[in-house]
Amino acid sequence: MAILYHVGNPVTALQTDAVKAVAGRFGVAVVIVEIRGAEDIAPAIEALEGRSDALIIPSEPLYNTNRTQINSSTLRAQLPTFYFDRVYVDTGGLMSYGPNWPSFWRRATELVDKILRGAKPADIPVEQPRTFELVINLKTVKALGLTMPDKLLALANEVIE
Repeated sequence: MAILYHVGNPVTALQTDAVKAVAGRFGVAVVIVEIRGAEDIAPAIEALEGRSDALIIPSEPLYNTNRTQINSSTLRAQLPTFYFDRVYVDTGGLMSYGPNWPSFWRRATELVDKILRGAKPADIPVEQPRTFELVINLKTVKALGLTMPDKLLALANEVIE
């Protein structure tokens, strides 16, 4: 498995460390592919062809901005790719598992309302996202020549056809 690592982004570093830790528990080797800018994305993905069975794209502004390029590059390389945000799957990526952003924003709105009604921000506990979603794009499944298990499809919150 490979992970695209944007050098210099501390969030990407944290996500990369988490992937390495979990993969290690399952005996899965992780190839870390470092990039420094948008121009490095396509060559980095092309270099993975035949070296990795799958790719993880961390949640990151540079990747979000270049998601169309990432999706087309991973399709050309026939590389199943997993994301932390459904926006990539909506634009042609294979699958994502991550926070349901609308529910997260609704909760943030509730907290802002509390503050506007007089609650002290320091008294409000920090919260993690509560709702997560699995999204699978069947068009991409077919384009990659994969078969998605029925059980996984049944677990998905949304299947894009």
